[in-house]
Amino acid sequence: MSELAARAEKLDAGDELAGVRGKFVLDTVSDHAADAAGVYLDGNSLGALPAAVPGRVEDVVRRQWGELRIRSWDESGWWTAPERIGDRIAPLVGAAAGQIVVGDSTSVNVFKALVGAVRLSGPGRDEIVVDATTFPTDGYIAESAARLTGCTLRPVTPAEVPGVLSDRTAAVLLNHVDYRTGRLHDLPSLTAAVHAAGAVAVWDLCHSAGALPVGLDEHGVDLAVGCTYKYLNGGPGSPAYLYVRADLQDRFDSPLPGWNSHAEPFGMRAAYEPAAGALRGRVGTPDILSMLALEAALDVWDGVSIEAVRAKSLALTDFFLECVAAYAPAGRVESVTPEAHAERGSQVALRCDDAGDVMKELIARGVVGDFRHPDVLRFGFTPLYVGFGDVERAARVLGQVVS
Repeated sequence: MSELAARAEKLDAGDELAGVRGKFVLDTVSDHAADAAGVYLDGNSLGALPAAVPGRVEDVVRRQWGELRIRSWDESGWWTAPERIGDRIAPLVGAAAGQIVVGDSTSVNVFKALVGAVRLSGPGRDEIVVDATTFPTDGYIAESAARLTGCTLRPVTPAEVPGVLSDRTAAVLLNHVDYRTGRLHDLPSLTAAVHAAGAVAVWDLCHSAGALPVGLDEHGVDLAVGCTYKYLNGGPGSPAYLYVRADLQDRFDSPLPGWNSHAEPFGMRAAYEPAAGALRGRVGTPDILSMLALEAALDVWDGVSIEAVRAKSLALTDFFLECVAAYAPAGRVESVTPEAHAERGSQVALRCDDAGDVMKELIARGVVGDFRHPDVLRFGFTPLYVGFGDVERAARVLGQVVS
C-alpha cells in the first residue's frame, strides 16, 4: 500500500461523516474496474440517490396519488410542501424559517429574483450588474430582465463589482461559487458593498448550498436562488428555491404572479393580491412528485452540521490536490481552483490540454467527473458520501491516464 493510500485509510477511519455514506445508493466494485469503481465525483452536477427516496416516492405515487388522489392536497400535505421543504433547506443556507419557498427551476427563480430586485431598488436606478463569468443561463436571464425593466446590463467579474457600483445600480446578480473553477466568492463583503451603494444583492447558490456555510441571514442577503439536484441530492430536475429576506417580503413584487401566490388562491378573483410572506414567491401548481422526492432526500441531513461538511470538503480537496501532484506527471495538469480555503468551493478544476478525451477514459475506468469546454476537468466532492479512499484512487487513475 502506498503512503497516500495508507493515509486515506486512516482519514476514512476518523471521518465523523463516514456513516452518512451508507444512506446513498453508490456503485460497488466491479471486475472490469476493480480499483476505481464507485468513485463518483460529479455531485456538483447531479447528487447521488439517497437510499430512502425510492420507497418514499412509491408511497407518494401508489398511496397518496393512487388511493387518496385529490385528498392528498390536504391529507398528505401537498399544498404546504413548498414552504415546508423550504424550511428544511433554510438551515443549510443560514436562514431562519419562513423565508424560502421551493418550486420552479433555478432559471425561473433567477428571473423572479432579479426583476423583483429591480422593483425593490426604487426610482432612479437603471443598471443591473451581473457576474460576467456566470453560468450562461444567469447571464441570459439578466439580459432579458434588463430589457424588461428598462435597465442597462453591466457584466463584470465579481472582483470588479465594488468599483462599478453607483447610485444608478439597481441590482447585482452574483454566483457564490464559480461553476467552472470552483472559486468561492466573498459573499459577506460583496453583499456589504452592494448595500453601501443602495442596491439589492441577489446570489445564486447552486454550487454552495449543501457544501459550505452560506449565512444568508447573518450577512443580510436580500434575495437568493439555488438548485437542489447538486449537493442537496434532490434528483434530476428537482425543483429550485427562492429566498426572500423576511423584512423585504411585504415589498417583494414578483414578475410572475400566479394563482398559487395569491392571498386567496381559491377565490379565483380577477385582481391579483399577493400572499403574505415567502408564499408570494410561488407561481403555479407545485411539482409534487419531484418536490416530495426532494423532501425525502433531505432526510440525509438529519443530525449533520454544515460546518462538519465544510471541514471535510476542504480536507478532501486538499488531499486530492496533494495526490494529483504526486501521481500526475509534472506540468500535465494544472489546477485552476484557488488554493486558499477562503476562496475554494467544494470542487477542483484541472486544466488539461486533452481534457475531453481524458474524462472519457476516466469514466471508462470508473472515475466519474465531468468536462467543461475547452480544457477543464471538474471533480466535485460531496462530503456526505465521498471518502478519502475515493480521492486517492481517483487521483491515482488520473495519473495513469495522463501519463
